[in-house]
Amino acid sequence: MTSIDQHPKTMDEVRRPGRWIALSVLVLGVLLVAVDATVLGLATPFLSEDLAPTGNQLLWIGDVYSFVIAGLLVSMGSLGDRIGRKKLLLIGAVAFGAVSVLNAYATTPEMMIVARALLGVAGATLMPSTLALIRNLFHDPRERSLAIGMWGAAASAGAAVGPVVGGFLLEHFWWGSVFLINLPVMAVLVVVGIKLIPESKNPAPGPWDMLSVGLSLVGMIAVVYAIKETASHGLGWGPGAAAVLGVGALTWFVRRQLRLPAPLLDIRLFHHRGFSGAVLADLLTILGLSGLVFFLSQFLQLVQGRGPLEAGLAELPAAIGAVAAGLLAGFAARRFSVRSVVAGGLGAVGLALGTVTLLDQHTGYPLLGSMLLVVGVGAGFSFTVTADVILSSVPKEQAGSASAVSETAYELGAALGIALLGSIVTGVYRGFPTPAGIPSDVAGAAHESLGGAVEAATALPAAQAGPLISAAQEAFVEGMRSAAGVGSVVLLAAAVAAWFLLRGQKLEDGVEHP
Repeated sequence: MTSIDQHPKTMDEVRRPGRWIALSVLVLGVLLVAVDATVLGLATPFLSEDLAPTGNQLLWIGDVYSFVIAGLLVSMGSLGDRIGRKKLLLIGAVAFGAVSVLNAYATTPEMMIVARALLGVAGATLMPSTLALIRNLFHDPRERSLAIGMWGAAASAGAAVGPVVGGFLLEHFWWGSVFLINLPVMAVLVVVGIKLIPESKNPAPGPWDMLSVGLSLVGMIAVVYAIKETASHGLGWGPGAAAVLGVGALTWFVRRQLRLPAPLLDIRLFHHRGFSGAVLADLLTILGLSGLVFFLSQFLQLVQGRGPLEAGLAELPAAIGAVAAGLLAGFAARRFSVRSVVAGGLGAVGLALGTVTLLDQHTGYPLLGSMLLVVGVGAGFSFTVTADVILSSVPKEQAGSASAVSETAYELGAALGIALLGSIVTGVYRGFPTPAGIPSDVAGAAHESLGGAVEAATALPAAQAGPLISAAQEAFVEGMRSAAGVGSVVLLAAAVAAWFLLRGQKLEDGVEHP
């Protein structure tokens, strides 16, 4: 029994030349994948006008990217362990750039949903490779903590940077430009990655089990779909069937992993209390962050009347807080304790979500900005420390699989944040009473989404348009308050759970394995 951080190290291993430049490129790739999860938030009104999606299609355009990533991450992390993480990263970068063009020039809602799904496939090849390669670049535990801090800052800040980048581009270009920015970044990643990133893989990985890949994908997407549909439309046979299918597929997946000599995911890792606690905290931190950013983007634009760039900049405190906390997280966890930093971070996000229940249409920016800063700091501390715990809990041969667990928690959290909290907003919103005299077709469009209401009102005389928009905005704010209340309770409960699950967990030592 030996700790993974106690293997003999030469100075060359610990101080690999060019490791910080290689890290900066990996972090840039992660930032971009994370940005793409929320960059569409601000583009939604423009996209709605251009492609005219239904409310359900709009949710799928926002959700499907994260759903597909969440469904494929475990499989791709395991594939990287087998064929080489650098190779998979470079393949993913090229694919991500190419599919970004397809997203930018989508002409129908259906084409946009397919393009976002394909972008998710490419994103799934990028994310686990980046964290696993950091494990191979940095053998010194303290340097690795700082590197993971930078990676975590990019991953958690990406959700908040997306609206800023999107806002700037939307002020000057059309909505498709939010995807074309991926091309130069991915080009740099490929060029620098070929030269500076070392290849790493499991020396004895075993075969890649295709049945497990299918079970993982079907199970994750079906479960998330069931949650989204139930939150939006209530219980029904469709969501019920999806839930049964998803749970069945994931149960089969778990049972199969326990029998396979070379599983896609070592399920026995979850027997370790600290590992399980870190994964749960990961998921719920991002659920709170991404859900908040998603509906606040629409609140700032469609309720408070801010332009896209102004709305994006208004959300910047979340990114600033996440970056600052991410860089300090490793030091804080060693100075105090892992559980206090993670539980404190979750509690901060929960309390900030709680303040959203006090918002109305005229809430001033000081309260909004302060709340976003607290969310960013909390998410930065929690997400970075849990990523470090997860990665240092396994032998480095399994770094891809462990990274995939962390990434799956991240992407599933993002998907659930948008699906669950976003669907609560949508569910409450659709119940608003239509002012008298509004034609039924206009009323139908207005009840699909707030963007639809604003667009539909342009066809009405001012005497009718004003009351319709006012009623729609009021309903949206009420839905946002309800969703924030639910999110706050979940995050505060998670903070309490993390306090107990992460008891005794330390960053300096890895979990011992036979």
